[in-house]
Amino acid sequence: MPAASLLAHYPMLTQSRAYFRTGATLDVEFRIRQLKKLKAAVIANEAAIIAALKADLGKPTIEAFGAEVGLVLSEISHVLSRLRGWARPRRAALSLPQWPSTGWVYPEPYGVVLILVPWNYPFLLALAPLVNALAAGNCAVVKPSEVAPNSSAVLARLLRETFEPAYVNVVGGGAETAQALLDQPFDYIFYTGNATVGKLVMQAAAKNLTPVTLELGGKSPVIIDASANISRAARRVAFGKCYNAGQSCVAPDYALVQRDLVPAFIHALKLNFQAMYGDDPQRSPDFGRIINDRHFRRICSLMRDGTIAHGGQTDASDRYIAPTLITDAPDTSGLMQEEIFGPLLPIVPFDTLDQAFESVLARPKPLAAYLFSHNRLAQKRFLRELSFGGGMINDVLTHFMEPSLPFGGVGNSGIGSYRGKTGFETFSHFKGVIHKSDLAQELWVRVPPYQDLKLKLFRLFLR
Repeated sequence: MPAASLLAHYPMLTQSRAYFRTGATLDVEFRIRQLKKLKAAVIANEAAIIAALKADLGKPTIEAFGAEVGLVLSEISHVLSRLRGWARPRRAALSLPQWPSTGWVYPEPYGVVLILVPWNYPFLLALAPLVNALAAGNCAVVKPSEVAPNSSAVLARLLRETFEPAYVNVVGGGAETAQALLDQPFDYIFYTGNATVGKLVMQAAAKNLTPVTLELGGKSPVIIDASANISRAARRVAFGKCYNAGQSCVAPDYALVQRDLVPAFIHALKLNFQAMYGDDPQRSPDFGRIINDRHFRRICSLMRDGTIAHGGQTDASDRYIAPTLITDAPDTSGLMQEEIFGPLLPIVPFDTLDQAFESVLARPKPLAAYLFSHNRLAQKRFLRELSFGGGMINDVLTHFMEPSLPFGGVGNSGIGSYRGKTGFETFSHFKGVIHKSDLAQELWVRVPPYQDLKLKLFRLFLR
């Protein structure tokens, strides 16, 4: 049966709406119990999660735990310790014409939310938004990625064993299933993936006026100026570029390097690749693999643009691509126009910081940007002149691990953000309400008959 017909015959959304309307999720203590159940389930399934990530992406155990299991546990702990405060009504200061009365802002859940999950971090990018959605009091439908089949199977089993399906449901399938889900009138849609599909998600959401968060990607630059510590910058960039075999939406996508530092930077990167993965990274247990054959061929095709300064080895049977440095890539090439999502790093020299910034500004706004510099003026200009989702100064990648920071894009790299309190607010509607005192007299100035005196009083107060 086609996906659309299957969903039409399966009252999934109706069941979730009925569950939401019982009011069970409005109780903050209920939410806390559910998040504790999820935390216990993740801990109990740690070995299965790590094995699935190894099967799909070749993730080493430390990366699988650090960026998936551990970050989910950290997110849950962060939310649990603060949720009661976030969920309380907030007092608002009212203007004088409202006296005597009080103003309040009530956080309330949207209802039933749809979470569309990518394949590169299939547990983190499913469960982190789910934690935020449940913390805000929503029901959820989760659509894992079919591109990471082992991880998606473990994720689906974990959620089905932990929650009632009317509260948290899991729907498998491919693009047709995702489209069928998008045709349903959800109350909120959260999508992580690429900008091309993000536009389709937004178009589908518009049909039902459904609010969306789009976590997309783009070409995230790293800028290295003359004041940078080259050896430290190379070590951190090498780590960030090769983490998850470069399949991270916030991985450094290209390096803009002060021209006279380029040879030293390339040399330092080579030393760090060798220190991390040995003489043959393919034999290293710490270097991951490309997710599938299609992405392997796509990344290999990008290596034709420019000159390979290091690496370049590939093995289709193993979906292995070596850490690779590329110079002299034309700005119009696919390597410099597309998000790479693999272990290739184009290196682009610049002579002045103005040139580096102009190169970034000429492209759509990236999800992340990084600057290695000890020049305070350069740091201030980086923050003031460049627009990007989030980033770091003198490091890369790890800002996305911090639950106290909002994570999201801007422009082509996304709409909205999440993690921690920001995630609670993303999945909440804030309802403003005034409680009027019975002691208040009817404000004669606001009711007919209208007179010049009343207009003068309005002009006095409403400025």
